[in-house]
Amino acid sequence: MRFQKIRQDPQSSARCGIITTDHGTIQTPIFMPVGTVGSVKGVYHRDLKEDVKAEIILGNTYHLYLRPGLDILRAAGGLHKFIGWDRPILTDSGGFQVFSLSPIRKLTPEGCTFASHIDGSRHTFTPENNVDTQRIIGADIVMALDECCPGDATFAYAEKSLKLTQNWLERFIRHFDETEPLYGYSQTLFPIIQGCVYPELRKQAVEHALRFDREGYAIGGLAVGEPTEEMYRMLELVCPLLPDDRPRYLMGVGTPANLLEGIARGVDMFDCVMPTRNGRNGMLFTWNGIMNMRNKKWESDFSPLDESGSSFVDRYYTKAYLRHLFVSGEMFAAMIASEHNLSFYLDLVRAAREHIMAGDFSSWKEVTVKRIMTRL
Repeated sequence: MRFQKIRQDPQSSARCGIITTDHGTIQTPIFMPVGTVGSVKGVYHRDLKEDVKAEIILGNTYHLYLRPGLDILRAAGGLHKFIGWDRPILTDSGGFQVFSLSPIRKLTPEGCTFASHIDGSRHTFTPENNVDTQRIIGADIVMALDECCPGDATFAYAEKSLKLTQNWLERFIRHFDETEPLYGYSQTLFPIIQGCVYPELRKQAVEHALRFDREGYAIGGLAVGEPTEEMYRMLELVCPLLPDDRPRYLMGVGTPANLLEGIARGVDMFDCVMPTRNGRNGMLFTWNGIMNMRNKKWESDFSPLDESGSSFVDRYYTKAYLRHLFVSGEMFAAMIASEHNLSFYLDLVRAAREHIMAGDFSSWKEVTVKRIMTRL
């Protein structure tokens, strides 16, 4: 994988660039739709490519490991062939599931033992077998195994958690460098910068990760319960410490405003389930603000979903029709809303890129954040 920085915004840390992988190029800043089990919920791959214009999607190691399982994925020739997706894929390591499944997991220096949410069976992720798992899945970009500690963790807990993550990272990188990809194309490893909301720990995490000189770096453990201002403060601390010629990936974030504020602070890559999850529940993000499509105010509004949107569904379907589908309980409502929201997120990062190139990102961002986060 290669990253080329193209332009730096003169008034902020926002920048745009190009990531090149064996499955294609990615223009940054970029948003990655989440395809947890090998599918982006409710959206055809055709529409992800042609309408949403997704350049990369994300898969989840924990879920894919449990189902369909490694035997099936290896027999299929990896996740790309299994799901019929010929563009780049990124996989997380399952570290967030270590955090989110806390009632049924146990952390040790060796790894993480957890109970399957499907059948209760017990499994263990170690740095070494997690590398092997992500080799079998075959993503272009893989994440190191880490612990994502809560945003309100004490300093003592966060320090202990970071030491565990750093130990796992050393073992993960050692095994990654001793093994080879399985399907004839290269794979790239990103370490994850942890440290909760404690500047001292975040700095330690960056210094430790930089020792391994990888092609990109992820920032984890944010948007997990800490105030939004703390997340931005950590980004302002961490991003300048990371190499200028490597992509920076903020994991699991977030709202449209979070994306623009993250870009302003130097982040290049984002993922989040919010566009599809909120869409399935009737929330639409638009260039004019946020709409609850179950509200009666849209009952006889025959205007397009988003007059400024680029998606097919924005132009073809009306607010009144989508409201009708939601109040009728039709699954088609969730499909339309998911496709719209993903298109909006991709439009948003593309617009950010255009304004970085034009040199007016900062002024555009200030106006845009207020508009797109208004409740309609």
